[in-house]
Amino acid sequence: MSWIITGSQPIPAVIGEPFGGGYFAGYISHTADGNPTHALIVAPRETGATGTGYTLTTDLQWKTSNTATVDTASPFDGAANTAAMIADDVSTGVQNHPAAQFCANLTIGGFTDWYLPSRYELDIAYFNMKPGILTNVNSSGINDYSVPKRVTNYTAIYPTQTILTAFNTSSEAFLAQYHWSSTRANDFSAITVSFYNAELNNPVKITNSRVRAFRRIAL
Repeated sequence: MSWIITGSQPIPAVIGEPFGGGYFAGYISHTADGNPTHALIVAPRETGATGTGYTLTTDLQWKTSNTATVDTASPFDGAANTAAMIADDVSTGVQNHPAAQFCANLTIGGFTDWYLPSRYELDIAYFNMKPGILTNVNSSGINDYSVPKRVTNYTAIYPTQTILTAFNTSSEAFLAQYHWSSTRANDFSAITVSFYNAELNNPVKITNSRVRAFRRIAL
C-alpha cells in the first residue's frame, strides 16, 4: 500500500484501499477550487449499508414525513446535513430521519462519525467506484467539489466501470441502484443518486431507498 502524507496523517494514495474503518473513496474540496480539504471514506458494504440487495436489507426513508428540515441543503457537506437531521430529532424527541440515524448510529472500526453523504460526495464515489457497465446519463458529472474539479458532464462511456475488483462486481460494490443523499431538494423531497448511471432523482422524503454511510478525514 502506498500513502500520501497530508495534514496530520497519511492517506492512501489508491482509491479503494482499506482505511479509517472503510475504504478510501477520493478527495473532496469544500473550497470548490480543486484543492482537497477532506479524504472521503465509504463504509464497508456488510455493516455500513442497508437496503434491498445489501446484507442489511432494510430500505429507509429520508424522513418519516414530507416536511422541511432546516440546514440540510448543502450539496457537498453530508456531515453538516446529517448533524442538522439528528439535531432536529433530538429537539422533537422522535427519530424522524431514519437514513441519517442509521449512519450516525454506526460504530465501525472504532469510528463513530459516520454520516449520510451529500449528493456530490456520492457523485465522487460514483466517478471513482462505478460498479457497472451501463451508459451514464449526460446530465450529471459537473462537480465543483470534486478533486480535480469537473467542469463538464459525463459522457455515455465516461466514467467507465471501476477496475477495483472489490468495487465492481465483488464484495464492496455499491448496488447499481438509487441511494439517498443527505441533500434536500425542497421541503418535500430529497436527492437520490443512481449508481447504475449517475442519474439524480428527487423522490418525496417518505420514499424508502438504499443508504450507504461515509465518514471523512480533514486534511
